[in-house]
Amino acid sequence: MFRIGVEVEDSIVEFVLEGYIRVEEMEVFVGELTRATDSLAGRDIKILADLRRFRPASPEATNMIRRVQEYGLRSGVVRVAELVESEIVALQLNRVAENSHTDKILRRFWEDAPARRWLIHGDAEDGAA
Repeated sequence: MFRIGVEVEDSIVEFVLEGYIRVEEMEVFVGELTRATDSLAGRDIKILADLRRFRPASPEATNMIRRVQEYGLRSGVVRVAELVESEIVALQLNRVAENSHTDKILRRFWEDAPARRWLIHGDAEDGAA
């Protein structure tokens, strides 16, 4: 199961992936995520990915995730915050992010509030302290 939303004010595309996603469902997800990203074209786009209940994906689904990450980088995504609890999922996502080069703009979080803060303000808060 998945849900996708767009927060226009802060240019955030937020999505939730839960459970094991079949290839057919991943194709639908990727299409909707691409449209959501396109809706913010011309802006610095941020992604908030809630993957706390996501289960390890098949190689085909993993390849689709890599391709949509590459698309995001070409489309103006500047920061990606992932909410992850499973070490196995984190390891799989690490490989995908390295292959797509999203790892350079990605941070992992345990909770929603710090992830949102970082997406909106970046590292500016760290330098102000």
